[in-house]
Amino acid sequence: MAAPGVNTGMRKVYVVGVGMTKFEKPGRRENFDYPDMAKEAGTKALEDAGLSYDAIEQACVGYVYGDSTCGQRALYQLGMTGIPVYNVNNNCATGSTALVMAKQLIQGGMADCVMALGFEKMQRGSLKATFTDRASPMSKHVQVNKETYGRGTGPLAAQMFGNAGREHMEKYGTKPEHFAKIAWKNHKHSTNNPYSQFQDYYTLDQIQASPKVHDPLTKLQCCPTSDGSAAAILCSEEFVHKHNLESQAVEIVAMEMATDLPSAFKDKSCIKMVGYDMAKKAADKVFQEAGLNRDDVQVVELHDCFSCNELITYEALGLCPPGKAGEMVDKGDNTYGGKYVVNPSGGLISKGHPLGATGLAQCSELCWQLRGMANKRQVNGVKVALQHNIGLGGAAVVGLYRLGFPQKAASRLQAVPASTVSPESFKCNAIFNGISDVLKQDGANLVKKMNGVFCFQVKGDSGEGIWIVDCKNGNGSVKFGGPAKGDVTIMMSDQNLVDLLQGKLNPQTAFFHGKLKIKGNTALAMKLKDLKMPEGGVKAASAGASTGSGSSPGSEFKVAPVFDLIKEELNKDGANIVKKMKGVFCFRVKNADGKEGIWVVDAKNGAGSVSYGGPAKGDVTILMGDEDMLNLMSGKLNPQSAFFQGKLKIQGNMGLAMKLKELQPKGQSKL
Repeated sequence: MAAPGVNTGMRKVYVVGVGMTKFEKPGRRENFDYPDMAKEAGTKALEDAGLSYDAIEQACVGYVYGDSTCGQRALYQLGMTGIPVYNVNNNCATGSTALVMAKQLIQGGMADCVMALGFEKMQRGSLKATFTDRASPMSKHVQVNKETYGRGTGPLAAQMFGNAGREHMEKYGTKPEHFAKIAWKNHKHSTNNPYSQFQDYYTLDQIQASPKVHDPLTKLQCCPTSDGSAAAILCSEEFVHKHNLESQAVEIVAMEMATDLPSAFKDKSCIKMVGYDMAKKAADKVFQEAGLNRDDVQVVELHDCFSCNELITYEALGLCPPGKAGEMVDKGDNTYGGKYVVNPSGGLISKGHPLGATGLAQCSELCWQLRGMANKRQVNGVKVALQHNIGLGGAAVVGLYRLGFPQKAASRLQAVPASTVSPESFKCNAIFNGISDVLKQDGANLVKKMNGVFCFQVKGDSGEGIWIVDCKNGNGSVKFGGPAKGDVTIMMSDQNLVDLLQGKLNPQTAFFHGKLKIKGNTALAMKLKDLKMPEGGVKAASAGASTGSGSSPGSEFKVAPVFDLIKEELNKDGANIVKKMKGVFCFRVKNADGKEGIWVVDAKNGAGSVSYGGPAKGDVTILMGDEDMLNLMSGKLNPQSAFFQGKLKIQGNMGLAMKLKELQPKGQSKL
């Protein structure tokens, strides 16, 4: 490795906490306005760092679409401490620009702990100009695009980056398949990312056969519009030592931002117009400042708004010589097993692109990779990570990261932090939310009764989650994420823990059957029954249920017994039902009180299953009222009639929806 960087006069800067929301299709998630998403991402970053909001001295908040001072409104959800808040807007590089500002505040001695937060609440469809009564900041870029390849009919951004891809093909012989392979790689990577907007696997043929947007780009080679937020907490070395954060501190070794050079417009090149030269300038400066070279890097998060841009950026960053990006793709040097792993998160193409959050989501992913906490996405032996984020108009941010204190990091207890997997992906999350609510109401008494800290290590479909239930200090608290430390540690699967805390699974039976493992204070473990809240607090909150009188999840819904019967039938003959159905049904049901219940009937994997409480994901989604759903599933309401009367709404695989009749339980007499 090359000698350390020469810029020793400035203070070192470390990332000590990161967090993000799952990126979503605009409008898909209810109660997800920008203050809500900012609160979620900011809280996760604070919990990851083990800090309270009072520790934050300044904040840099990025967003593109929104009124002035949205940054303040977003942060008010975390606290109102009077700190300076800077609102940042730099197009698609907004999140990383907020990161640069936060870094400079610490580097220059203006603060010791700064939060960089980014969010975006977007409109569906391709990006459009907001102001039409003044000069467009993109007018020069549009002119280059027009003078080189003419005016097209597709979305403007797709034209610009697609034309850059066409130029690369003409100049270097690159093939459309190279761009398609990049999209295939990123969609494949995202199947392991619970925060990704898309987690579906697509074949290369499906990528190429998807609708053409602008030659050579197809729809699956273009990033979507997204809602979401991400946050990072940066601090000085003195702050790291004062708060004992060495084991998780990631150093920003170097980070630079560049803007367009004259060549972007004078050279009549779409490759340069979309940011090649400014990215190259920032990258060259970063590697020089860091005293590192390209061979030192193992993992890269770069701005793949379109597959063409990822390929071009390989060359701009110096990951391969000019004109050799196609060869890099063919050799597999951009994925696991190759020289670099590029966009292990799924990138913008599959993870999503909420403009103000993108750069900070990249930062989050790279920090998890360096800390060895990326679960199924983990790249082996990561020592140095590279970030690239651009915004047309223009701004390019390039940064290099590495562990700040490798020896401390190597000796820490390996645990999953709050941010590596989403707590919402676990069935038991609602139970812990219920425990948190009870602690807020009567924490002092529960702490007096329990006098202990419980650590729950839970294995779910998307990885391992860790909850710390502190019933020992103050009024108690519930925290998602590591480190996995407590007076007693409870290790269970997601469903078994739900059953245990709902009283459906006997602790002794679970223990002797190997479903429950205990480490530490076994006497405290015997108090688990007290966490079930006899008054019904947790039982009511578990799996998304309310305080209804029924004992099963969603019992306040009339249709709940139908799903109990479906579950019984899957238990008896699940393999044959799965073979017949081959699909996952998501049922979103609204009762008379306006409450929504979500059932997911998996008739696709294993012997099938029925779960309540979300997340709302399936091959097909059925939306109905409670009474109508009961009548439909009990055969009293015709599906076609319900559909045309507006009582039944269907999203997704219509062919699978036609098999609804096959799911109607046979034991109608039990209803």
